[in-house]
Amino acid sequence: MARDTVDTTPIETVADLAATLEEGCKPEDRFRIGTEHEKFGFCLKQLSPIPYEGSNGVEAVLEGMESLLGWERIEDAGKIIGLADNEGGGAISIEPGGQFELSGAPLENLHQTCREANQHLAHVRQIAEPMGVGFLGIGMTPTWTRAEIPRMPKSRYDIMTNYMPKVGSLGLDMMYRTSTIQVNLDFSSEADMIRKMRIGLALQPIATAMFANSPFTDGKPNGFKSFRAQIWTDTDVDRTGDIPFVFEQGFGFERYVDWALDVPMYFVKRGETYYDVTDTTFRQFMKGALEGRVPDATPSLGDWNNHISTLFPDVRLKKFIEMRGADGGPWRRICALPALWVGLLYDSGVLDQAWELVKDWTAEERAALRSGVPGSALQTPFRQGTVLDVAKDVLALAQEGLKRRNRLSDGDLDERVHLAPLEEGLAAGMCPADILLQRYNGSWNGDITQVFREYAY
Repeated sequence: MARDTVDTTPIETVADLAATLEEGCKPEDRFRIGTEHEKFGFCLKQLSPIPYEGSNGVEAVLEGMESLLGWERIEDAGKIIGLADNEGGGAISIEPGGQFELSGAPLENLHQTCREANQHLAHVRQIAEPMGVGFLGIGMTPTWTRAEIPRMPKSRYDIMTNYMPKVGSLGLDMMYRTSTIQVNLDFSSEADMIRKMRIGLALQPIATAMFANSPFTDGKPNGFKSFRAQIWTDTDVDRTGDIPFVFEQGFGFERYVDWALDVPMYFVKRGETYYDVTDTTFRQFMKGALEGRVPDATPSLGDWNNHISTLFPDVRLKKFIEMRGADGGPWRRICALPALWVGLLYDSGVLDQAWELVKDWTAEERAALRSGVPGSALQTPFRQGTVLDVAKDVLALAQEGLKRRNRLSDGDLDERVHLAPLEEGLAAGMCPADILLQRYNGSWNGDITQVFREYAY
């Protein structure tokens, strides 16, 4: 998310909040694809994280991108923290440890998504390489300690940094040392949203396994395939996880709002000032708890939109649905993640088949998948087989979904081409972390710095 919202429309009732989510409903012909991907900037010579300031820092890269693209500059206390494409709808932002993120524009098909990603990476290289800066696609920093990573000058991150150690032991690692690929997708109705949320949550561990790409920490193997996914299990239980209530009878927009209302807030923004309100839930805010603590203590839609952007379940609901389970990875994976979920969720027949696949999974089975996948990824046991078996079924459904989309489109290139990295991985029974570990124990001879040379964009 590039900037925090400032919509001052007052909130009258809880029903108003559910209505804001319902505004996301749109006809299928208006469904779009929004892809987000993060990457770690590093000094090409020292293989160290780039600072914020300086000739080879995040600030310089952002300013170079500003000159190249002509996008609007986003600042926090006078410091550039992002760029917004007000015409196309995309944005560039920085995560707490300097992870460089493209929040892609809402696009019609996967070919546009892949062109957008490739163009962005080309632009980043054009600006960064003369500075001696490269970018790495992986789920977690492989060699840098948390203490080595610079902090970005973004006010909300200061509040989060202070709060995280109070609610979990790995939240700061999440903020400063992890990287992801996400896709944002649309829904046509409340019923469609419910079906997609349930399928997305059930299958999120399968996606995590397919994209697992964070087996190194502090310069050595960490015992996990996706340590990034493991980090999320000990970050902040109030706002993370598989939110089991989604599978309960009666789930809908109002039930999601009801959950979000009781999650502690991070901040309230008034003007350019961020106020730490981590001891207050949004429900308490609506009942006047911040009177006298912040200027204009009446909750607004801007406050609400900022709040729901600080909730981190495996699948997040806004006016669209965010799939949040994948590690960052090589450029082909940037296109594969949206291809997987578009194939599963954007054809009604395949959506029904995906629901048939997961509808009898118990809460205990879903929880076991979520806890098992970070360590063993595709080899995680499930029923009479493994996650690999489920992943092959899921991939087949995604391929069918894209095949049906292509029959209806004017495009001359089959969108299924973007699933190729997943086909290759599942055919070999390996996730990206398996390949990294194989190379670490083989041709790299334990030299983990090779990852910067072989996996940089």
